[in-house]
Amino acid sequence: MIAIDLIGKSAIVCGSSQGIGKAAALRLAEAGAEVTLVARDENKLKAVLNDLDTSSGQKHSFLIADFSQPLQLKDVILGHMKSGRTVNILINNTGGPRAGDAVNADTSEFISAFSNHLICNQILVQATVESMKSSGYGRIINIISTSVKQPLKGLGVSNTIRGAVASWSKTLAGELGPYGITVNNVLPGATKTERLYSLFKAKSESTGKSSDEIESEWRKEIPAGRFAEPVELANAVAFLASPLASYINGINLPVDGGRTGCL
Repeated sequence: MIAIDLIGKSAIVCGSSQGIGKAAALRLAEAGAEVTLVARDENKLKAVLNDLDTSSGQKHSFLIADFSQPLQLKDVILGHMKSGRTVNILINNTGGPRAGDAVNADTSEFISAFSNHLICNQILVQATVESMKSSGYGRIINIISTSVKQPLKGLGVSNTIRGAVASWSKTLAGELGPYGITVNNVLPGATKTERLYSLFKAKSESTGKSSDEIESEWRKEIPAGRFAEPVELANAVAFLASPLASYINGINLPVDGGRTGCL
């Protein structure tokens, strides 16, 4: 088996204080990458930092930033890059919008989600892309949703914004490919995170069914018969971040146990 080797590579992992982002940070560090964590909760960031693998001599770090404040994020990431850091891998990941039908969503919800996701992603790419170009190695990986292939009921704002991020990503893939930079999306299915259980709760409140009933219904839609573990998403991220995926560019990779009903 060919191992994923990221020794000598540097990664920024957003939303890495918990869930899929945390799992991705742990997996990239295990593969040898030097990781910079990004999230808004300093205590959680410190806890994850202590768990990161350092067996390849990596010196990991963290940045505190709130994605609901894009200008603050811009200041933080530009300050980080001014210190002469090299960034080879950027993992764009942040919490999804609240559940609800699109028709009932206030316009402010769309604006907020667009800012938290696409605008913040754009800020991070613009801050790091020159480093990727100069190093001759770049991987931009966006954690979005299977809704870019098949909209999910009751997630109107999320479906809309995830689709925008997917189109943005595909555009960047064409623009940055000549520089040895790939841009790909990982599409999580139902994954054991706080987000998943919050969706069960919201669905329960809107339907009157118990959370356990909702959970059972969702599980039945998955051919694999179970929800994903965050590390299973992290393994996909690590592969796309590695030299093994050098000719994979501009794709949407579902990691959903076969749930998505389209090609």
